[in-house]
Amino acid sequence: MPHAEIERVTQRIVERSRDTRQCYLEKIRSAHQPGVSRSHLSCGNLAHGFAASDAHDKSALAVDRAANFAIVSAYNDMLSAHQPFKTYPDQIKQAAREVGAVAQFAGGVPAMCDGVTQGREGMELSLFSRDTIAMATAVALSHDMFDGTLALGVCDKIVPGLAIGALAFGHLPTVFVPAGPMESGLPNAEKGRIRQLYAEGKVGRKELLEAESQSYHSAGTCTFYGTANSNQMLMEIMGMQLPGSSFINPGTPLREALTRAAVMRLNEISPLSPDFLPLGEMIDEKSIVNGIIGLLATGGSTNHTIHLVAIARAAGVVIDWQDMADLSAVVPLLCRIYPNGLADVNHFQAAGGMALLIRELLDNGLLHEDVKTIAGDGGMRRYCEEPFLKEHGSVEWQEGPASSLDAEVVASCAKPFSREGGLRLMQGNLGRSVIKTSAVKPEHRVVRAPAVVFEDQNEVKERFDAGELDRDFIAVVRFQGPKANGMPELHKLTPVLGVLQDRGFKVALVTDGRMSGASGKVPAAIHLIPEALDGGPITSLQDGDMIELDAEQGILRVVDDAALKRESASYQGGHQQGMGRELFAGFRKLVSNAEAGASVLEV
Repeated sequence: MPHAEIERVTQRIVERSRDTRQCYLEKIRSAHQPGVSRSHLSCGNLAHGFAASDAHDKSALAVDRAANFAIVSAYNDMLSAHQPFKTYPDQIKQAAREVGAVAQFAGGVPAMCDGVTQGREGMELSLFSRDTIAMATAVALSHDMFDGTLALGVCDKIVPGLAIGALAFGHLPTVFVPAGPMESGLPNAEKGRIRQLYAEGKVGRKELLEAESQSYHSAGTCTFYGTANSNQMLMEIMGMQLPGSSFINPGTPLREALTRAAVMRLNEISPLSPDFLPLGEMIDEKSIVNGIIGLLATGGSTNHTIHLVAIARAAGVVIDWQDMADLSAVVPLLCRIYPNGLADVNHFQAAGGMALLIRELLDNGLLHEDVKTIAGDGGMRRYCEEPFLKEHGSVEWQEGPASSLDAEVVASCAKPFSREGGLRLMQGNLGRSVIKTSAVKPEHRVVRAPAVVFEDQNEVKERFDAGELDRDFIAVVRFQGPKANGMPELHKLTPVLGVLQDRGFKVALVTDGRMSGASGKVPAAIHLIPEALDGGPITSLQDGDMIELDAEQGILRVVDDAALKRESASYQGGHQQGMGRELFAGFRKLVSNAEAGASVLEV
């Protein structure tokens, strides 16, 4: 049985979601049609749907005996994480033919990289790209030709967008197919050191670019544990990917075998199978709670305090930051992966990976075992297994390691890195926010210092370069929420604040923006609601206002309430034109707050 607090939080979510979940289930059940989907199309519709297919697939699609699977892919050849998907469609189509099915490339979805756009205007499209991807997924599936979906995506907004879009077609089964991380390059700690030296002007751009190029050096996901790799963990611990498939490197025989196995498994849960398993029936309140637990136990990306909310709502499940904070109080931190430690995801995989993590959580009552997954019978226990390559290129799953192969990377519940998951809800007279403490040393978790107010992250760097920030302070960076400018990730703040903390100053960050998987050693109260443009109290702050940020007690407040009675600062704008931002004006007007998923979609 799961821990009493996990059961309590789960039941609270069930009760809160009773009406919305029931409406969702009624919607997807009414969308289900017996037989293959295309059998309900007219001859003209169907002829359009397979006009470009080869003779074999056209023959199969002309009758109603073969399942047809949609490939929805984020492939592009600029971004390392998605470049491996170039070869997947042919592999998938061949694997489908081998099991008597057909696969068609139904549509591509946009994939942007926060690593490329960080600190640039394009980053202001980043969060909104998630809902764009969800809508693009819906467009791809709207032809009603398909009996299942293979979702190909890896990085930050792509996987949540694919998940939201697939859940809109929750009457279909869906399998997520990852591409895997690049092999280890320059250690992440050394990369971080060079970044800080650059911020201090002690090395130049040449040295910085060399370090960055040694870190991000080949096809595959970045190896630090940011949002992309948190996505992969999440899809696996929620049962949407095959066991042990998240962190196998691209271009390896096992990676290719797992792609074929994903197709075979989709065929086994298709509407033509007695084991038919629609995605919307599979993902429920317990699955969502398992996702939160995985995020906490691994010290995953704070972006999922937004994305996981949106994914849950797409399945009719309503969660909030209090749920996450309550679970964090009982779920221990079991992983040290950069930026929460020195290891990268390849080291995590070598130490035991997802199979070990899931076993440790299950054996200690910290995960729901009785859930449905794409792996079939056995619930989450199936995910204590890891894949091995057999002769002739097939995959065999075997029991994973019983204990950590590197206790500095994956710990046990008996000796965790922290007794808590490291995610706190911050509340006070400034509103509600979240803070990730898993990488913040205890001595830095409580900061009481005067505010220095900014309305652009570039201002922080400018004042740092001018030598104006060598003191204790809390940086208040406002008008960074979704309604103001799309809630970009404020990566430029990390090196600057890190340098000041290393110099011995008490520093922290308060913002209605995001820090994401880059959230690290400096305490950062992020995703503040109400955001500044929504009339949040943060708009009344001025330089010198004393702020208390106590991550141990979950307190975020301005000490003098009189500061909140001032006239609010007005938004100067400047984020509506250029780099495509004008196209998202409607999104900025419609978007919900961060705790509601920062979404423009009505699901």
